[in-house]
Amino acid sequence: MYNVPKLEDYSAALDKAVNELLAAVETEAQAVADAKACEELRNRWMARKNGVLTQINDLWLKAAPGPNKRDVGQRVNQIRAKVEETIEATQQRIAGSSADARLKAEMIDISLPGIRRSLGVKHPVLKVLDDLIGVFVKMGYSIAEGPEVESDYYNFEALNFPPNHPARDTQDTLFIANQERRPQRDRLLLRTHTSPVQIRSMEKLKPPVRVICPGKVHRNDTPDATHYPVFHQIEGLCVDTNITFADLKGTLEHAMQSLFGSNVKTSFRPSFFPFTEPSVEVSISCPFCGGKGCRPCKQSGWIELLGAGMVDPNVYGFVGYDPAKLSGFAFGMGIERLAMMSYNVDDIQQFFYGDMRFLEQFA
Repeated sequence: MYNVPKLEDYSAALDKAVNELLAAVETEAQAVADAKACEELRNRWMARKNGVLTQINDLWLKAAPGPNKRDVGQRVNQIRAKVEETIEATQQRIAGSSADARLKAEMIDISLPGIRRSLGVKHPVLKVLDDLIGVFVKMGYSIAEGPEVESDYYNFEALNFPPNHPARDTQDTLFIANQERRPQRDRLLLRTHTSPVQIRSMEKLKPPVRVICPGKVHRNDTPDATHYPVFHQIEGLCVDTNITFADLKGTLEHAMQSLFGSNVKTSFRPSFFPFTEPSVEVSISCPFCGGKGCRPCKQSGWIELLGAGMVDPNVYGFVGYDPAKLSGFAFGMGIERLAMMSYNVDDIQQFFYGDMRFLEQFA
């Protein structure tokens, strides 16, 4: 281990002492094999109180005669720079060796079998939605989509809703804030149904039109077993020459039987919607009990599923269609309601909680 000598002669003796010192730091640095030894080397040579650099400052520079101080000071500075460079290089070497060792310890043998990630499945709501989309695509319908943030015009006005219709009230519809200064038709809201996509489709397309409009909708509902402020719908529109109510009935009967089995029957009861005339509520015979009466159908033998009807001629006026030459039908249904039936779920809120204990049942 190197010890700093006292100098009696500051000419030839200084050169010899400097060479011995630099050779010593190189030798000690090469012998360092780990981080602990590297830290000991640094402290021995660079410690402020008793490090080698501090010793040569005291024993060589301060003790040098006046005429030699400048030359000794330059040599001391050179020594300091060389020692710092050597120790820094040693630290980098040890750090690199540690990183290599750590990498080798963590190295993965790619010949070993990997860890299999468990794959998820479609959410039950999306599965039912995709199944229903598949039914209508096979019947020649195209898929149309539109924005969830809509204007009053597309959500209400162009669908023949009168200005004072209850659906326009904030108790039913979620309006975007700070819209009061805009004209009513330009006010923004979260769409309450996917019917605006039907209007947008008719604006873009010339008849014949056959589209289905799946998507998320929003209503100002208090969550309970059968209601939730966010849910999914699929709506359909067919416009052409000579479209009749019989076409609507046949289309919906085929769709329901494709989903619930060929034994399912449909029932059409008169109803009212602003954008269809005549309008109907469509029910199906209970697929669980075959119409005999059970808990899902509330002992009635029938389950109400969707609303439909022939497109009101007033709607054609908003999209430039000629109601004297064209006719069509529209329908819409909630996907969560279908999913609740398909999987015998009694609370719609379960679909939105993200509870793995619930969702794993559908894996």
